[in-house]
Amino acid sequence: MKPDTTTAMRGLIAQIKTTLPLDGVVSGFCSDTCSGCSLKLVDFLALEIDEWEYKISQLIVPNFKDIDRLAKMANKIRAVLIQNKLL
Repeated sequence: MKPDTTTAMRGLIAQIKTTLPLDGVVSGFCSDTCSGCSLKLVDFLALEIDEWEYKISQLIVPNFKDIDRLAKMANKIRAVLIQNKLL
């Protein structure tokens, strides 16, 4: 049986938290070669995740577009982190 969208969003958030260093941002996080500000991107993604966790706690149900948007955003930020040799 397929999960509902709230369960799917919670699963996506858990996967992002285990894959990307949202809490592990330190002063040495930035590198000399940068194709995008990794620190700002990670902060932005963490803010989006916090917002969705709050919305879910307020019983706001995400739709498929919301899940897809967050997944694409996380994938793009992950690609930038890999390009900047931070992952």
